[in-house]
Amino acid sequence: MLRRCSGYPVCVIFKGFQLSLDKMVGEPVNVNEFQELAREALPKMYYDFYAGGAEDQYTLKENVEAFHRIMIRPRILVDVSRVDMSTTVLGYKISAPILIAPTALHKLAHPEGEITTARAAAASKTIMVLSFTSSCTVEEVASSCNAIRFFQLYVYKQREIAAMLVQRAERNGYKALVVTVDSPRFGRREADIKNKMVAPRLKNLEGLLSIEADSDNGSNLEAYANKTMDASLCWKDIEWLKSITNLPILIKGVLTGEDAIKAAEVGVAGIMVSNHGARQLDYTDATINVLEEVVRAVRGRVPVFLDGGVRRGTDIFKALALGAQAVLIGRPVIFGLAAKGEHGVRQVIQMLKDELEITMALAGCRSVKDITRRHVRTERERLHAML
Repeated sequence: MLRRCSGYPVCVIFKGFQLSLDKMVGEPVNVNEFQELAREALPKMYYDFYAGGAEDQYTLKENVEAFHRIMIRPRILVDVSRVDMSTTVLGYKISAPILIAPTALHKLAHPEGEITTARAAAASKTIMVLSFTSSCTVEEVASSCNAIRFFQLYVYKQREIAAMLVQRAERNGYKALVVTVDSPRFGRREADIKNKMVAPRLKNLEGLLSIEADSDNGSNLEAYANKTMDASLCWKDIEWLKSITNLPILIKGVLTGEDAIKAAEVGVAGIMVSNHGARQLDYTDATINVLEEVVRAVRGRVPVFLDGGVRRGTDIFKALALGAQAVLIGRPVIFGLAAKGEHGVRQVIQMLKDELEITMALAGCRSVKDITRRHVRTERERLHAML
């Protein structure tokens, strides 16, 4: 018989023997299993905030499922007794082509928030992109550990706020800016509207901005964003950002070859192919489906990164084969943080690294440089071969 018992979500009672169902299931063996652990650990409002997407959530599902339609073409009889997953991002060496994506409000998942995530990133020898909407300040995260980190920026209507945050990031040793460019308005996230999602004040904006947002008709996060976001942001403003900082600027939110060309022309240091975790405009393509279009458009002028839907080492392999220099992971990090704190985040990253290493070995690739376009076959190519 099953019943809820103290300290455990569900227990099994059999002939006087009590055992946690968690213990029966054991430790998670892949990244996907952390999502269910996070669902159990978090209040519904917060879980929905992290897990949900825009409107019908079609793109949310597609971001993950599109990877399943890309097949790997392994090569055999290659000496893979040693596999090197290390790579560089803007000249900084990392242990594997996996970065931590900017995600909001980590203290909703763990009491120490982004400080805990930053320590996990440092221990994993990778780069964390700290979110503008973090629940710890730029300074708190910078002082938490010694590591390479980037800062993600939204540009508000009050441009001086962006300028001040850029200066703070520079002073505190952040190595690059990641400017999110897909949010002139806030996407319609229906779970947050139903839950009347109430987000805490943003720590980075304390003393800089005071706007009370009415949430009677939905989430206060949506109301706040729509009052503050600058819908007039355009290409010329990248030049303005370049004029106020010496940091390299990457833009996040590119989904077309046309915009990739413009990004290269204005001199960005990198492009992140991203649909904002499917939280903005629904029915956009999965990011893995448009990655190659972006890579071909820039023709090697700037590095391209893939954000969205990565849940397996095979996903990372496929993204690298289609031209990404590295991938970013968002929700898996949050789910690991909610389930097991710093250890959970480290586990998530290590699982992906272990899976990538196995995939590279079985596909005949000794280093990430050995992963080429010929190692994958897309759905379009498979259908074309049937004609």
